[in-house]
Amino acid sequence: MCLAIPMKIIGIDGFNARCEARGVERDVSLFIMQDEQIEVGDFVMVHVGYAIQKVTHQEALSTWDLFDQMSGESHV
Repeated sequence: MCLAIPMKIIGIDGFNARCEARGVERDVSLFIMQDEQIEVGDFVMVHVGYAIQKVTHQEALSTWDLFDQMSGESHV
């Protein structure tokens, strides 16, 4: 099974973004979303190093809540 992870964009340099989720930072490609308006502070779903979809802050939180339920963990 493949999952996309919601991450917050904290920096943008061309088609590359620095993203953060739960204290973990990653470099993410924005190439697939090059026709969309993406800004620092936006949330995106990240799959294998690529931002594939923009999501709202609430959608990101809901996704993390579902991941927590599946794993039996809580990160309130």
